[in-house]
Amino acid sequence: MEAAPSRCLFLLFLFTCWLSLEVVAEVQGSSDGPGDSQGPVRLTDVPAAVEFLAAADVAVVGFFQDLEIPVVSIFRSMVQKFQDVSFGISTASEILAHYNITGNTISLFRLVDNERLNLESEDIEGIDDTKLTRFIEIHSLHWVTEYNHVTAIGLFNSMVQVHLLLLMNKASSEYEESIQKFQKAAQLFQGKILFVLVDSGVKENKKVISYFKLKESQLPALAIYRTVDEERDTLSVEEVSVEQVQNFCDGFLAGKLLRENHDAKEKTPKVEL
Repeated sequence: MEAAPSRCLFLLFLFTCWLSLEVVAEVQGSSDGPGDSQGPVRLTDVPAAVEFLAAADVAVVGFFQDLEIPVVSIFRSMVQKFQDVSFGISTASEILAHYNITGNTISLFRLVDNERLNLESEDIEGIDDTKLTRFIEIHSLHWVTEYNHVTAIGLFNSMVQVHLLLLMNKASSEYEESIQKFQKAAQLFQGKILFVLVDSGVKENKKVISYFKLKESQLPALAIYRTVDEERDTLSVEEVSVEQVQNFCDGFLAGKLLRENHDAKEKTPKVEL
């Protein structure tokens, strides 16, 4: 099976899981998130910029030569739309040179896979609120990214080919503790595995669960998938632990599949002594 068609087919499957969902985005302003009501953080020198990016799970920086251009006001408005994204802005020549900026550019940085995506002068000329919002929505991959019809696009555009899904109901009493441990484990596999949360309580996610041949009674569960060859494995868990997630991921990366061991045991013929 060719890798590219397999990748596209799986992306198409995940995307169609959400086609029936009517998306309603209600944006609420708050001063508690990384970006506050005053707008993006002003970056004035290279050390400040480096420190800012190192502290942010996902950061979007506007590198502008002129703050009077129309896109700047659109950029500033993003701060209140994305409370889990850090926003910075700079006109400092030394910072622009450090990040190889030659024209007005909006860059999205993410720690999870050390990626940087740019909207350069030709891209941002005439850009509107909707297009910039969608760019950030699609590409904002966190240590743990919650799966939906928008983030699915960003996940499969990442160069990281292995994805680990936690299939769990967010309404469960164990969720908060589990997601904290899952997020901690995610940082051990930076650049190797993308960690994804699939809320089993969402109706549109039932198809994702069935894709991995899991039943509701087997949840919560871990499901790992490699996009290039569609290799996958699953593990039902009573509770999520960092060690358990780490061992499951290490085994998959080493080519050891739990389901193969299970199948081998089932297929081993009985020998009469």
